[in-house]
Amino acid sequence: MVYLGCHLTSSKGYVHMAKEAISIKADTLQFFTRNPRGGKAKAIDPDDAARFRELAAEHNFGKIVAHAPYTMNPCSKEAKTREFAHMAMTDDLERMEYVPGNYYNFHPGSHVGQGAEAGIEMIAAMLNDILKPEQTTTVLLETMAGKGSEIGGKFEELRAIIDGVGKDNIGVCLDTCHVHDGGYDIINDLDGVLAEFDRVIGLDRLKALHINDSKNPFGSHKDRHACLGEGSLGLETFQKIMRHETLCNLPMILETPNELSGYQREIALLRSLA
Repeated sequence: MVYLGCHLTSSKGYVHMAKEAISIKADTLQFFTRNPRGGKAKAIDPDDAARFRELAAEHNFGKIVAHAPYTMNPCSKEAKTREFAHMAMTDDLERMEYVPGNYYNFHPGSHVGQGAEAGIEMIAAMLNDILKPEQTTTVLLETMAGKGSEIGGKFEELRAIIDGVGKDNIGVCLDTCHVHDGGYDIINDLDGVLAEFDRVIGLDRLKALHINDSKNPFGSHKDRHACLGEGSLGLETFQKIMRHETLCNLPMILETPNELSGYQREIALLRSLA
């Protein structure tokens, strides 16, 4: 079963997002838990969340993905920034229990000159403090492009965070633009990249995909998403992904530069490739 969705605006609530997803023939979705630049989250409406659960079941939705704000950096030099990261994730995971059993994705952070090892320790420490066995949400570390002091551009860095946490409710979301920009050749050697992922992290930890083309050449260590087929990855790469037995049952989220109609076209395109 292929589960395809896109990033939607959560300001009007879960039911509104579900109806938008259904209107473009999506069967999963992603949303920001709060303003992507930070700030206070909108209060949860329990009735809205309950109706969403009904709609999702009625339309055979796959697992949905919540995305943490971009400003959440648990390995910042600044204590205030680390405190915000702790507060935001703690609050977000409590709120996610209104739609239990889904995913919460975040960018691991940037060590800003402190070194990757120190950054990894700080990220793991925050997760150890927040994650609880009773939580039904799985927290996902996103693969990054490795720009600047960004952590997560190498599979080994994500593995080190997971080892530092040592809990079951943590996994990985693989972003196609990011891994391509980070130097993993999914164009010519998708099987080899997945074998490396399995060797370093374990494919059982791979829970979701961000499906994005890239405006940058291979190994550029940048992060600029392109619409499918309009970047350096090309449609043949996405056909391989859609038909790959390891990947085809994972929720796949589009983060391409699109409006709703553009996402509808890309979802139809991906289904045709599958």
